[in-house]
Amino acid sequence: MKEKKRNGKKLLKGGLQRLAVCALLSALSIVCGKYLAINLGPVMRFSFENLPILLAGISMGPVSGALVGLVADLLGCVLVGYTVNPLVTLGAVSIGLIGGLSYRLTGKLPFAVRVCASVVLAHLTGSVLIKTWGLAAFYDMPFYLLMAWRALNYLIVGSAEFGLLYFILKNRAIKRLLDAMDGGTRA
Repeated sequence: MKEKKRNGKKLLKGGLQRLAVCALLSALSIVCGKYLAINLGPVMRFSFENLPILLAGISMGPVSGALVGLVADLLGCVLVGYTVNPLVTLGAVSIGLIGGLSYRLTGKLPFAVRVCASVVLAHLTGSVLIKTWGLAAFYDMPFYLLMAWRALNYLIVGSAEFGLLYFILKNRAIKRLLDAMDGGTRA
């Protein structure tokens, strides 16, 4: 009986820590995407809003990444007065989900390749395809032209995000914190 109580407390503590980290990453995504972004017209924006979403997906799993993307997009739109675009929100969710899934599925590859694959696949699917589709429909713009510009945008932003994620996740202090939160079971 005591064993179950101890494990339950540990599970509760880990769950609360995960929730707090996800909330922090959602807030960071909002700040990076809505307040620190460099806007170039209504649909082009250079920002690191996806960096915290990818970090959540890679470090805590695809479900956590998807939830961080969902909360960051919806709450960010409400806070700055943007209209919520369900396809753009789906794109943000897919960035966390696909980033986390691809990191998990490439488990036997070198760390740098895993992180790179996560960033590339997440941005190709979420940013370049799904979000572009949502923006093209919302702003009545030509899809392929917009997709070409956004692909260039995310080639630049994704490269920077890969470098930042690589160094963040290689940091020993951050590794220890993530391992402690998951009870040492993190892949």
